[in-house]
Amino acid sequence: MSQLSSKHLLGIKDLTPDDIQLIFETADNFKDVINRPIKKVPSLRDITIANVFFENSTRTKLSFELAEKRLSADVINFSSSGSSVKKGETLLDTVNNILAMKVDMIVMRHSSPGAPHFLSKHIDANIVNAGDGTHEHPTQALLDAFSMREKLGDLVGKKIAIIGDIIHSRVALSNVFALQKMGAEVMICGPATLVPKYITSLGVKVVTDVFEALQWCDVANILRIQLERQHIKYFPSLREYALYFGVNKALLDRLDKEIVIMHPGPINRGVEITSDVADSQHSIILNQVENGVAIRMAVLYLLAGARS
Repeated sequence: MSQLSSKHLLGIKDLTPDDIQLIFETADNFKDVINRPIKKVPSLRDITIANVFFENSTRTKLSFELAEKRLSADVINFSSSGSSVKKGETLLDTVNNILAMKVDMIVMRHSSPGAPHFLSKHIDANIVNAGDGTHEHPTQALLDAFSMREKLGDLVGKKIAIIGDIIHSRVALSNVFALQKMGAEVMICGPATLVPKYITSLGVKVVTDVFEALQWCDVANILRIQLERQHIKYFPSLREYALYFGVNKALLDRLDKEIVIMHPGPINRGVEITSDVADSQHSIILNQVENGVAIRMAVLYLLAGARS
């Protein structure tokens, strides 16, 4: 079996284009599996995986858990809300206690950027980063790129616009890295207050006009406004944001072409995207959800293969 170049998935930055291609080919096979009447394979029957979530998550956690169970792994779930973390236990102590139960892999979400990288230097288990602060969210970027590839074929030369709250988004950064490694062009669009200054150094175009971004792109990946991360006011009101940066049917009708609409969820309907766009035939939002399980199955399977 071909192997990934790393024993962990900490970020897209660490993956090679060959790694991404291998993950996609593996996910293609698993997508066939999850569409069969019997959706399980015994691939990880001897592997125990701990989902260690120090931050709230619904979709990502469910998707990983389903992927693990489809692969017949033993699964344990850890959430910091009812744990000894609240009593002052360190991240390393928490994880070492979990590992003492003979866990092979850890899927971790943490509010601190770099937390999975720190752990990878101190423990033996494979680590999958399920989101670290505002840094990276590699499996989301992989499922996004996989969904685009499914819809458009090869992504070389394709134009992808990432629209919305860029500064608080780990999805945006991982998407930029993944898409560039696949040969796509990337444009960032959002209010100037929500676009980090360093982003131009990554070789992306930056605009503040949503119509310009939509007219340029083949795919619009629309990100939600992350109010829970905003400790100061970045724009006057949600209503004003929707007016100037929301993607609605009237905008799409003005385009001289059809584009693909994506959103990593959860959606703030009526803010960054209207229901008639989210639920239209141009939207592949539900495909992203389905592909998320196949991509996470592929990542876990390939990392488990690297253990032997």
